[in-house]
Amino acid sequence: MPNEERERTDVPLWFDPLCPWAWVTSRWLLEVEKVRPVRADWRIMSLAYLNLEQRNGKGLSDDYRALMEQAWGPVRVCAAATAHAGRDVLGPLYTAIGTRLHHHRRRDDPTVVTQALTETHLPASLASAATSTEFDQRIKDSHHEAFDEVGLDVGTPVLRVAGTALFGPVLRRAPRGEAAGRLWDGLVMIAATDGFYELKRSRDGKPSFS
Repeated sequence: MPNEERERTDVPLWFDPLCPWAWVTSRWLLEVEKVRPVRADWRIMSLAYLNLEQRNGKGLSDDYRALMEQAWGPVRVCAAATAHAGRDVLGPLYTAIGTRLHHHRRRDDPTVVTQALTETHLPASLASAATSTEFDQRIKDSHHEAFDEVGLDVGTPVLRVAGTALFGPVLRRAPRGEAAGRLWDGLVMIAATDGFYELKRSRDGKPSFS
């Protein structure tokens, strides 16, 4: 039976727009949608909140601390957009922001957010949320949905699979087609294993967006 004719399962994925690893995982999940009866359910978390407040900035270099301060902007705009238009806008907005930040390498370009808002037919005025704390509680509420369960010793991405919140998968490159589906199948099996905690190996390369 074609996937579109079967009931799809929503898969929550918590992301911070600034994180390149979460971006790769998000592109993988979009590939999974093509070959398995699942649908990405986009949700926001905040690396800035996690590292600067929940972890009290412990062990952060000056450069990484500055990056975390910068990270507030895009996720605040995402929160403002959901308040304005509902959570369905998160997927298109994340794609518009992430393509510019990661594929086009425009992390320091202040026009990224306004261009992304325009592309997704949202008011450019929402860009002002980047420097406002108005929507921070909305961010924290979404963040806690994942991190109260998965713990503070992980980052993003976090997925909820088969009712279990898991950090990862952390991928250098997003698998395509049936390879994406097979990885999903394995993740479902892991999530369904009572008492499972961790699989990990050291990263030896940067994320690839090709």
